[in-house]
Amino acid sequence: MSSYQGVIVSDPWLQSQFTQVELRTLKSKFINVRTQHGRVTLGDLPPVFSKLKAFTEMFNEDEIKTVLGESNSDMGEEIDFEGFLRAYLNLQTHAIEKSGGTKSSFLKATTTTFHHAINESEKASYVAHINNYLAEDKFLKDFLPIDPATDALFDLAKNGVLLCKLINVAVPGTIDERAINTKKVLNPWERNENHTLCLNSAKAIGCTVVNIGTQDLAEGRIQVLADLNLKKTPQLVELVDDSQDVEELLSLAPEKVLLKWMNFHLKKVGYEKQVTNFSTDLKDGEAYAYLLNALAPEHSTPSTLDTSDPTERANMVLQQAEKLECKRFLTPKDIVEGSPNLNLAFVAQIFHNRNGLSTESKNMSYAEMMTDDVETSREERCFRLWINSLGISTYVNNLFEDVRNGWVMLEVLDKLFPGTVNWKQANKPPIKMPFKKVENCNQVINIGKDLNFSLVNVAGNDVVAGNKKLIVAFLWQLMRFSMLQLLKNLRSYSHGKEITDADILNWANNKVKKSGRTTQMESFKDKSLSNGVFFLELLTAVEPRVVDWNLVTKGETDEDKKSNATYIISVARKIGCSIFLLPEDVIEVNQKMILTLTASIMYFCLQQQGEGPDDIDLASEVSRLSIDGSVSDAAPSPQAED
Repeated sequence: MSSYQGVIVSDPWLQSQFTQVELRTLKSKFINVRTQHGRVTLGDLPPVFSKLKAFTEMFNEDEIKTVLGESNSDMGEEIDFEGFLRAYLNLQTHAIEKSGGTKSSFLKATTTTFHHAINESEKASYVAHINNYLAEDKFLKDFLPIDPATDALFDLAKNGVLLCKLINVAVPGTIDERAINTKKVLNPWERNENHTLCLNSAKAIGCTVVNIGTQDLAEGRIQVLADLNLKKTPQLVELVDDSQDVEELLSLAPEKVLLKWMNFHLKKVGYEKQVTNFSTDLKDGEAYAYLLNALAPEHSTPSTLDTSDPTERANMVLQQAEKLECKRFLTPKDIVEGSPNLNLAFVAQIFHNRNGLSTESKNMSYAEMMTDDVETSREERCFRLWINSLGISTYVNNLFEDVRNGWVMLEVLDKLFPGTVNWKQANKPPIKMPFKKVENCNQVINIGKDLNFSLVNVAGNDVVAGNKKLIVAFLWQLMRFSMLQLLKNLRSYSHGKEITDADILNWANNKVKKSGRTTQMESFKDKSLSNGVFFLELLTAVEPRVVDWNLVTKGETDEDKKSNATYIISVARKIGCSIFLLPEDVIEVNQKMILTLTASIMYFCLQQQGEGPDDIDLASEVSRLSIDGSVSDAAPSPQAED
């Protein structure tokens, strides 16, 4: 098998301005435009660049057009990929100037998707977080503690190990650390594997890695907001008055839940203002003082509110919080300057240490009744993470609640199949009139029928009503349809023919057989798959060096099966597969998840074998469902056996 070369740019300086992750993502964007229009011109770029998170809050399409036009008056001029990259850098320079920031060497070094400015206070907080949680790590302890006054953080992050470890701090067990390359000196390929493992694992815990920014770092938001939902903290029902409000609470983003919790306590102690953000509303420290007095009156002191100096008050607030065992990772200056990320983390830490909520709420039983069965809960997680990885504008916090107005479904369909949604007939949230939600959902169902989905006797009302079985069935057909389309678009393999589940099954068995091994699977629900050996052999057949067989068990006990399943998922992500299954899905042989795993490995393998220099780059297409997401051409009926 030929070695992986990545995206090569002829201009060495231009190549040096981007990581391979960035080049793969931008190459995918470039090819999407070329596929749609047959060529790429400067005039095609404003609508593309305006949707990138790096620019979306800085420029609209007209402003981007103006910036690009300043350096080239002919917007109809055809450009190649290098011209595309230069246009991106040109716009990035204007964005940095407009924001007053600097290009972040930290984000450059860790191969996140785009460059952002990062302030020293946040850097110091990240360092404190790392020093605190990873001090005893066997690999990292030789490099810790990090001095926030130096660039040691940036240097340590380069090999990808640190970020992988931080993901496990945020959600323990996400990455099987046996899959991380931890030699003292890593070659470029091994570093790239760690970066790929990190990004695919970040997507699998809900991080937004499409045009990732400092606000999306896995170790921050995911960890501090992990318990801000009814499933983890059912006492949150005390914040609402009735069952209808509980449903609304379910659909709130964790940050909104945190604000609601804060205002709930502030109102009880007579604080008259409403806190609506984690920046300007907290600068004077008064809201913090009232909140801590409400939660911990035994530590309260009148002097906190008596002082007229915001910095002095902020310092007192931090001292009071320390008595609640809140670790000090921000400074009084951070509070006074209104640092949104650090204030969010601080409020979340207070919540975790003392939320002040009761278990006596009249709505508690209602919240407990809303718990899904294990299989439904796992499927909700899978589809929620998959949708969030697509990079649509709406972030899904609770799948079954958030899809009921139809808007999220329309965004997903438009992302996967551009042009299928009639946005003139769509109703954008917030939607108060129920019939408007039905209109959106009816369009979703109609598009599904046009794609040959199995939707007999299914109507928009079923989605609006929150029918979980039908929602899961629709999303599964959508995910499977997309996978088959990606495989079909590999013309050298499919020759333009439709791809079926049987094709994927046969490919996997033949791949393993040709590698000299004898394990085979009869179907995607073959119970022998539970020991994990077949998939480890398949991964070895695809990339011989990626599996360490000294770590593999025979899978005869439940413990051994879980060990193998955990290793399979991390190894697959390490080579570039964007997957959202759990070890339990392998152990229990969840047919749907087994199919997605096999198809993802197949796609990686076929794309690595290559279709010529003009084809979409390996890793960007492997995770195309999550980085770019759009597919084209017609496909067969996406129904799968139950």
